[in-house]
Amino acid sequence: MKKIKYIKHHNLLTAIILMIFAISGCNKLSDLGMELLPSGDLLNVKNTVLREDISAFTFIEDSVNTNNAYKSLLGSLNDPIFGNTTINFAAQLRIQAFPHYGTNPDIDSTFLYLYYKTVYGDTLTTQHIKVYELKDPIYYDVTDSTGKSSIYNYYNNVDLKSMASPRMIGQLEFVPKIALDTTTSDTILQVIKIPIDVSVAKKLISADSINLISNDAFLDYFKGFFVETEKLNSDPGAILTLETAKSNESSGSALVVYYNNDENKALITPDTLNMAYYITEFSARVNSFSHDYSSAYFYNNLNSETKKDSLIFIQTMGGLESKIQIENLSSWKDSVAVIGKDYIRYAINKAELIFQVDTSIVDIKKFPPPKQLLFTYIDSTGQQFLPKDYFFSPDFYGGALASDYTYRFNITQHLQQIINGTIENRGFYLTAANKNSEANRVVLKGSTSNKGIRLVITYTKVRQ
Repeated sequence: MKKIKYIKHHNLLTAIILMIFAISGCNKLSDLGMELLPSGDLLNVKNTVLREDISAFTFIEDSVNTNNAYKSLLGSLNDPIFGNTTINFAAQLRIQAFPHYGTNPDIDSTFLYLYYKTVYGDTLTTQHIKVYELKDPIYYDVTDSTGKSSIYNYYNNVDLKSMASPRMIGQLEFVPKIALDTTTSDTILQVIKIPIDVSVAKKLISADSINLISNDAFLDYFKGFFVETEKLNSDPGAILTLETAKSNESSGSALVVYYNNDENKALITPDTLNMAYYITEFSARVNSFSHDYSSAYFYNNLNSETKKDSLIFIQTMGGLESKIQIENLSSWKDSVAVIGKDYIRYAINKAELIFQVDTSIVDIKKFPPPKQLLFTYIDSTGQQFLPKDYFFSPDFYGGALASDYTYRFNITQHLQQIINGTIENRGFYLTAANKNSEANRVVLKGSTSNKGIRLVITYTKVRQ
């Protein structure tokens, strides 16, 4: 199981000095590598572009945690390139106050409301979802023996269905919608309104007061719900981004019981009464992701480093990542010339790794690429770490999708570390940054393609 490690390499004073230098001492990004130069006389500055030494291979990601993401996902998608992805969802409901239903409450109806604004894929395909009550708890956090709490992690292959009761309490067939607000040009909030069996409302109304004294007590009584998406066999389908927890854009998804009671019936103009149980920022929210790549044309090359592919594939949702090998980087540290009594070594001014989106085979309007990728290096234990350049400045490090449909990473300091021998070159991984809250994927040109992967190095030969 690989986890990216975020380790700070500088103390606070060093970080402040570097930031002052970056703001006041540099006029352009290409100057930022100059602080790496050893003392001595500069001989000349040159550029080189590495292509042939770069290999890229597509792998299935080991595991991605899916709990308590900023956004949750739901749906089934048959991607024309990436095959099928089907996503299920589970969440806790929380009470906002002690639920008072009044005298002789009479249930009218119950609905589970799930809000969304974004659809990735096709908006003409019917989706079929089923709802079940959880019989096993899911956890937002856990507390250890010392009383310290920490987030409880679930991963993309979690079997949520085994945690649910076999009895279905609701189902719905619907077609996802997208609509724009003409005044703001922003997408309008849409809702999935799922009818829920009356037995759920009866259970909530009949809860003893001891089950309602706190949210912990309520979660022991009603553990939450599980939404299962039916896998699509051939239709295109889509993935929806759910607005689950309360935000500036949404009051949050909720289970709402509509009812009447004696007090309301006695009014001249009776109200429509309702009681809402919300998914909040403190509710455990868990996704499970299932991928089927058997129909993808790159299927036979997955998880293999035996053949260079002209294309590489990156996907969120615990999907696909690329393993990158850049050969002969360590040879730079051995390339030492002798002129008279002086040694000539290399110092890296700038090293920029460039990945190009292949827009010829991808409908980037229907399937937009991820906004941000991550480029990490592999240490001796096989774990992934962000390079030193990220901690100097995330903006300097890069990785955002550019207007020319490239992803560019500045790995100047990391390459200098390899040349200096402080870090071994064991390879790299290219992955999506937002793995559990976006449905995006991208096809990139490999090193054997025209305008494929390239490492542009600006370096200086330094006399020591």
